Amino acid sequence: MRLFVSEGAPGSLPVLAAARRAQGRAELLISTVGPEECVVPFLTQPKVPVLQLDNGNYLFSTSAICRYFFLLSGWEQDDLTNQWLEWEATELQPALSAALYYLVVQGKKGEDVLGPVRRALTHIDHSLSRRSCPFLAGETESLADIVLWGALYPLLQDPAYLPEELGALHSWFQTVSSQEPCQRAAETVLKQQGVLALRPYLQKQPQPSSLQGRAVSNEPEEEELATLSEEEIAMAVTAWEKGLGNLPPLRPPQNPVLPVAGERNVLITSALPYVNNVPHLGNIIGCVLSADVFARYSRLRQWNTLYLCGTDEYGTATETKAMEEGLTPQEICDKYHAIHADIYRWFNISFDIFGRTTTPQQTKITQDIFQRLFSRGFVLQDTVEQLRCEQCARFLADRFVEGVCPFCGYEEARGDQCDKCGKLINATELKKPQCKVCRSCPVVKSSQHLFLDLPKLEKRLEEWLENTLPGSDWTPNARFIIRSWLRDGLKPRCITRDLKWGTPVPLEGFEDKVFYVWFDATIGYLSITANYTDQWERWWKNPEQVSLYQFMAKDNVPFHGLVFPCSALGAEDNYTLVSHLIATEYLNYEDGKFSKSRGVGVFGDMAQDTGIPADIWRFYLLYIRPEGQDSAFSWTDMLLKNNSELLNNLGNFINRAGMFVSKFFGGYVPEMVLTSDDQRLLAHVTLELQHYHQLLEKVRIRDALRSILTISRHGNQYIQVNEPWKRIKGSEADRQRAGTVTGLAVNIAALLSVMLQPYMPTVSATIQAQLQLPPPACGILLTNFLCTLPAGHLIGTVSPLFQKLENDQIESLRQRFGGGQAKVSSKPAVGETVTATGPQQIQVLMDEVTKQGNIVRELKAQKADKNQVAAEVAKLLDLKKQLALAEGKPLETPKGLSSLGSPPCLPVCGTSLSSPVEPQFRGLQGQTGGWPDAMVTR
Repeated sequence: MRLFVSEGAPGSLPVLAAARRAQGRAELLISTVGPEECVVPFLTQPKVPVLQLDNGNYLFSTSAICRYFFLLSGWEQDDLTNQWLEWEATELQPALSAALYYLVVQGKKGEDVLGPVRRALTHIDHSLSRRSCPFLAGETESLADIVLWGALYPLLQDPAYLPEELGALHSWFQTVSSQEPCQRAAETVLKQQGVLALRPYLQKQPQPSSLQGRAVSNEPEEEELATLSEEEIAMAVTAWEKGLGNLPPLRPPQNPVLPVAGERNVLITSALPYVNNVPHLGNIIGCVLSADVFARYSRLRQWNTLYLCGTDEYGTATETKAMEEGLTPQEICDKYHAIHADIYRWFNISFDIFGRTTTPQQTKITQDIFQRLFSRGFVLQDTVEQLRCEQCARFLADRFVEGVCPFCGYEEARGDQCDKCGKLINATELKKPQCKVCRSCPVVKSSQHLFLDLPKLEKRLEEWLENTLPGSDWTPNARFIIRSWLRDGLKPRCITRDLKWGTPVPLEGFEDKVFYVWFDATIGYLSITANYTDQWERWWKNPEQVSLYQFMAKDNVPFHGLVFPCSALGAEDNYTLVSHLIATEYLNYEDGKFSKSRGVGVFGDMAQDTGIPADIWRFYLLYIRPEGQDSAFSWTDMLLKNNSELLNNLGNFINRAGMFVSKFFGGYVPEMVLTSDDQRLLAHVTLELQHYHQLLEKVRIRDALRSILTISRHGNQYIQVNEPWKRIKGSEADRQRAGTVTGLAVNIAALLSVMLQPYMPTVSATIQAQLQLPPPACGILLTNFLCTLPAGHLIGTVSPLFQKLENDQIESLRQRFGGGQAKVSSKPAVGETVTATGPQQIQVLMDEVTKQGNIVRELKAQKADKNQVAAEVAKLLDLKKQLALAEGKPLETPKGLSSLGSPPCLPVCGTSLSSPVEPQFRGLQGQTGGWPDAMVTR
């Protein structure tokens, strides 16, 4: 092999640093060439670095060359590294190129240079901090470290451009830079000149366009407008003119929803949340909210759609939670099933069915699949060495053993899988195992168990995957995870446990055992459907007519993409298997993880008490949906997105369009005489609408949301340029032009209301009510932009859609959910006697709090008189105080009052509160529950 590099070529840095990986593996000749030398005969422009392979082929992508060197060394590709490389190419390089150009070519300094790249640097720092690892992909240096280091070194080798506050980034950069191969690479490429060595290279590059502000710009991109052909414009105008007459009839409602031959039948599932914990925002976006967006979109397309979910209720975690609370497992399941249902109802999740797994149907279907597997020879029996906690007098389920991972040394590995390296583990392989309930050291004992013979089913699985994956919408991480399992070879998987709370095993000698929850949990989808309709097999034994979409976080991929398909294939009963497996990465909270016990992060039962409407939560979670890599919830970013994208962009446009109709035209949509510019706008909106469809059909939910905001920005710009508020006061031609602009704008608003429906259903319905959008137009979304509000249509009363989030409000919430909520003083408030009350009285008070909270929310939504709202708020706060006392909990002192006493505007305890004080009391209710970290799963 021969590697061509050049002094002053930034791509030469990482390839030289990576080249050491090839040492001893292959003969490598390194040649330094001039920047103008063409070393690849079929390229018309000089290109370095270049790797010429022994077979005569060339690699001339920096990442590809580095990857080749790493693969030669025996390095195995992993999903996280691939994500970093994609991010480096699409996000880091454009920003970095601009920063280096400004610094070296234009001679700029300070924030002018750091500004374009600051966000990328912060992202790397936060990722390193969250993972608490020295390198980007784990404990050891990876391909990602070398590629990103090589890209960043020319800039960051100057300490002025390595912000001190980014401590994790600073440590990582110094660690990688100190390695000998990296030092040699820097000496070879930069030749003691530092970043100035890149000047000849950078001077030949085009001047970068400004990177800052693009995401919130209201300016339509001229390049996009210029690409429209006359044919596209004509087609858009034709579709527009057909109007409501072009809409097909609405699909009549069905109950139950069943597949229809000849139609597109879409079956959608969300990963079943475990019943003994309260879902946090990461759980909600990873499963139910993502699936809800796609289900709502499917219905808008008039596809025959069934969306189901439910609580996963069997297993050791339920037994343990029942012991903690002094209840039976069934009572625990009943309690938390109701909590889950209430949370999803508040988030407006449109399940057709929200069921549960503790049903006779679950037992019947699970046992049938097992018996079919057993009779066909796909079940093995073997003696298992298990961990038993003598102190708890029970065998320990995998998730209730914790210890040091035998593969990577992670100290909090579970008994079934390591969250850090992702490898499967047998609990007995853990080093220093501990019982997570009592923290004692368990002992190893033998027990007879049943295993699913995955090696015997592996060929069937591979054949099914070969037929399924091409053309499907499995996410890249799902494909990678399944390939990793198959690459390592499947092994028999234990499907029974020594428990009482679970689906009984119908086999002699195993009467005291139940099925392992991850054998029968995925069967819960079938049993939940069976409880919905006795014709459930029309969905679940009908692969020819049904497309199955399954939504989950990436840790659930093996069970949905491998374990259940193997079970179903082995059962040989024509089961419907997943067509499209949609897996998200993880959502973190600020700079860490969600933890109920430590009071860190927002959980589903808390979001309601923040005063922020459910649709705003939905919007922000979908905006930051962790599709390609982990993302993080940020209060500051939520404020920015609400105030910029919703309030100033989307809300501003829709409100202006409606207000112009009301103010200038008496509430009636005016006549529209379209000019060529108007027709061009029609075509551009149509193209963006079609892009929205293309993205959602591929389940790229986050990107499709951007299309909505893009159309809104085009609408704002259209109004701003044409100034209808001025033209309405001018000549007849000006007034006609004002009418056209207003009519077209309000029709764009109507279109946006339908596009928003999967994301913000309440806001969507509000817009449609304000515009009096005809019902057929509300329930169908075509691929063309139609005139759904023709001239003469009377709209309703228009009012603002969104409210500004204030800095002090957000800072208060940040502190409340940053860990302080778990640190409640043990002392009661002055003048209060803390007494506990019976559970019946507590339940009555909880019901009263819920009822009063609904009254307050309804009054606020109706913008009722402030005094009336204040009076009802006072009642709510008093009920919350009574509930806290009844539960034996101390009362919290409102922030800012603990050291100041009662200010003049605050009445003494027990009297009603005046309206100005009310915001200070959001979230006074004490936290109910307190789930151990072990119970809080993603």
